[in-house]
Amino acid sequence: MAIPDELVAFVKEALTRELPRPAIQQALLAAGWERKQVDAGLASFAESDFAIPVPRPAPYLSAREAFIYLLLFTTLYLSAYNLGALLFQFIYLAIPDAAAPAYASAPEAIRVSMRWAIASLVVAFPIFLYLSRLTGTEVHRDPAKRASKVRRWLTYLTLFLAATIIIGDLITILNDLLGGALTLRFVLKALTVGVIAAGIFGYYLHDLRVEERGVTR
Repeated sequence: MAIPDELVAFVKEALTRELPRPAIQQALLAAGWERKQVDAGLASFAESDFAIPVPRPAPYLSAREAFIYLLLFTTLYLSAYNLGALLFQFIYLAIPDAAAPAYASAPEAIRVSMRWAIASLVVAFPIFLYLSRLTGTEVHRDPAKRASKVRRWLTYLTLFLAATIIIGDLITILNDLLGGALTLRFVLKALTVGVIAAGIFGYYLHDLRVEERGVTR
């Protein structure tokens, strides 16, 4: 969140005069500032006994971190998509659909799709795990790295995509249910998509909440 300069200047001046944080918060809220802006403004300065207010690290943009996080989330998307594709092929094998086109339901076509999905997972998923461990270790050693703009933008983008997929999945299920076209094969495919998307959404939402607790502590 972008914090207005005048809010930061006010908070700094108030802390310099050793005014208590709750009093500063109440004054800003009474003046019409949003609570999120007020909390962010106060959180931009560390709670310290130093003679003057000590600013926290501001969000920054690093070329190295941009590369790492772009690769991290790209391999996440590849892994999620190909895991779903692989599970779809197992569903096709377990529950054949006589109405499906012959070229799509043929055993050879299914095997080709499975090989591609497995190859993608074998390459992308270990890279994702390695980068996740690498970035997690770096953030643990230096919590200021949580302020990376690339990390925050890609995390919110991932949450948006996952939420959109979940909503679309639920709408599709309800539409087929109301139309009387709900089949076991379709339900299993919808559950596959929903579970993968919900798992990603839950993980990164939890990560953001941990970050927010760390900032407002």
